[in-house]
Amino acid sequence: MLQLTGRKGAMDTPDFPHFPADFVWGVSTAAYQIEGGVNEGSRGPSSWDAFVAEPGRISNGDTGEVACDHFHRYPEDIALMKELGVDAYRFSFSWSRVQPSGKGAVNAAGLGFYDKLVDGLLEAGIAPSPTLFHWDTPLELEQSGGWLNRDTAERFADYAALLGEHFADRIPRWITINEPSALTLMGYGAGIHAPGLALGFAALPVAHHLLLAHGLGVQALRASGAGNIGIANNHAATWAASDAPEDQQAAAIYDNLTNWLFADPILTGAYPEALAPFLPPLPDGDLAAIASPIDWYGINSYNPTLVGAPLLDGAALVDGHALDTSLPFSLREIEGYPRTDFDWPVVPEAFTELLLNFKSRYGNQLPPLVITENGAAYNTGPNDAGQVPDTARIAYTDSHLRALAAAMDAGVDVHGYFHWSLMDNFEWAAGYSQRFGLVHIDFASQKRTPKESFYWYQQLIQSAKSR
Repeated sequence: MLQLTGRKGAMDTPDFPHFPADFVWGVSTAAYQIEGGVNEGSRGPSSWDAFVAEPGRISNGDTGEVACDHFHRYPEDIALMKELGVDAYRFSFSWSRVQPSGKGAVNAAGLGFYDKLVDGLLEAGIAPSPTLFHWDTPLELEQSGGWLNRDTAERFADYAALLGEHFADRIPRWITINEPSALTLMGYGAGIHAPGLALGFAALPVAHHLLLAHGLGVQALRASGAGNIGIANNHAATWAASDAPEDQQAAAIYDNLTNWLFADPILTGAYPEALAPFLPPLPDGDLAAIASPIDWYGINSYNPTLVGAPLLDGAALVDGHALDTSLPFSLREIEGYPRTDFDWPVVPEAFTELLLNFKSRYGNQLPPLVITENGAAYNTGPNDAGQVPDTARIAYTDSHLRALAAAMDAGVDVHGYFHWSLMDNFEWAAGYSQRFGLVHIDFASQKRTPKESFYWYQQLIQSAKSR
């Protein structure tokens, strides 16, 4: 592991893998998780505003009403990123801040906020790398059917066009949608996230409409003059619980449902054959639109998943939430590895395995990859000296960058790495209970404190660029 001594101490790097000189080092956030200001600047409500207002949905009753107050403190956060030395910042536009109802007129005040953010990043020498949609559907669209409604994909294309027309000359990298799998499966399938519907396999039209929105969004961005476009899809290596046929079959179903359902249409123009019976009839042209050429493919990944046949003694838990026992698989606990404070297993070799699986599955159909999210929740706070010694986060990141380098050495073409996250934030259903940031946030005072991992990442970037 790279060694860090002292708050801004020296790093021992001789054995650390070499990354290309043009490799992009970045950090990621999302609008609802950090911005706050939900009732300011004429922002409209989103699906998450409604979801957090429902009793029992979020740990401790937390909301994103203030979050990290990035809406007001973005200059301070840009200064932190400049100090960190990142090449790029992945944030997300709040759709309802730009278009309060999800369609129609643009909110000048909302667009003005992002003008200031983008211009501030460019002035600091940081490439703005926005995601157009990170789960926060404008509430009016959600109440009209949300992503069960095909029209939402058309409205997303309109939204992409207006952002492209406004920012194409200033934004050098674009991401259409974040983790359509998570929104489909956790928001509409299991009801753990907004909008809180528990539809099971009846949620699969959501997957198609999100993928269609991606493809139409790519087309709209290109038509507006934007380029360098990708998507941020969540993926994890799927491990079968045993060699038993029933466990192997369950793992294959889960792998198709969570990984290949969301990658195959983009990269091959077809859905996995095994899932065809569960999908609605597809209008002509949809798959061609979904497969609109992209410049790179983004992967968010944290840990593998162990899957077996359905359990007879109750549902498995995902982040503390029970899954539907009627599903044709169950999620099992991976044992024998360290665990994060979110109780996720730390298995860096599975990261290499996942990336090699992509290379094997898609061959020359696979565009360059970008790791758009990777990180871990460790809840260490400031010590008596005001420092945050989050050595476990350093170990996690070190091991996963080595795993990434191993995949690259094996021929996987990866162009960048965005750490999740720049700062502690609103972690969806977990509220403020889990901290993924390089920067500690005191949510009462909004004080920002760079952690030891911040200085470690800073020195890693400096070392990588000096080789």
